[in-house]
Amino acid sequence: MNKTRTFLIWLLLLFPLLVQGGEPQLLLLKKYRPGMDVNGWLMSEKLDGVRAYWDGHQLLTRRGKHIAAPHWFTKDLPPFALDGELWIARGSFEETLSVVSRDQPHAGWRRVSYNIFELPHAPGGLKARLGKLEDYLIRRPLEHVRIIPQAMCRNVEQLMKQLDAIVAAGGEGLVLRNPESPYESGRSPNAIKVKRFDDMEGRVIGYRPGKGRLQGMVGALWVEINGGKRFYIGSGLTDQERAMPPMIGSVITFKHQGFSGNGIPRFASFLRVREER
Repeated sequence: MNKTRTFLIWLLLLFPLLVQGGEPQLLLLKKYRPGMDVNGWLMSEKLDGVRAYWDGHQLLTRRGKHIAAPHWFTKDLPPFALDGELWIARGSFEETLSVVSRDQPHAGWRRVSYNIFELPHAPGGLKARLGKLEDYLIRRPLEHVRIIPQAMCRNVEQLMKQLDAIVAAGGEGLVLRNPESPYESGRSPNAIKVKRFDDMEGRVIGYRPGKGRLQGMVGALWVEINGGKRFYIGSGLTDQERAMPPMIGSVITFKHQGFSGNGIPRFASFLRVREER
């Protein structure tokens, strides 16, 4: 009977991973829209890093792929789940991705910190969940592990002022969390991202050659989004990216300012090749 009970307990703990084919069930953000009541919610900076899930034994991407972190980076992480961003600094996404996406650990990880915003499946509200990690780090300090600071959002004016400060400093935006909500996986109305622009993903299906100064390089990416809409993205690309553009078939993230009447993103600008998640 005891063996049967133990087996059932382990089955319940593993069920979230089994039903998704090994992918961890993680929280996803909705977009902030004017008029949303977020007074009293917690806000934090949305770090532009590589998302990493610690399952108590190993670091995984959002899609469940193993991240080859050095032993020193993971050996003292807690025995409970963590969700956060592997991050170097603002504006250093490409460098961070280059470091953490290699197949073998290397010295570049010394620049990377693990910035935690959630403890998946832990009980209580957000502060209680993060408090569990805070207590752990008091007993066992880890220089490369940080809890992303949370501040109370009093009103929309304060929210926009904080957003402007983050963007001016080179940050991506803010995250708003309902402090009373228990842990949720999937797209949640209790977790919202706040940016000065919208972003979305598309697949590169071709190129338009550059002209003049850009002769011999890519002038624009030919991109397809869900629904079959196709259009060119020419802005946001560095000269290096034009010389060595994202491969055809790769998924990119771009920012835009709403949609035209025929459903094409307006003022689309390249941000990055999507990380493997």
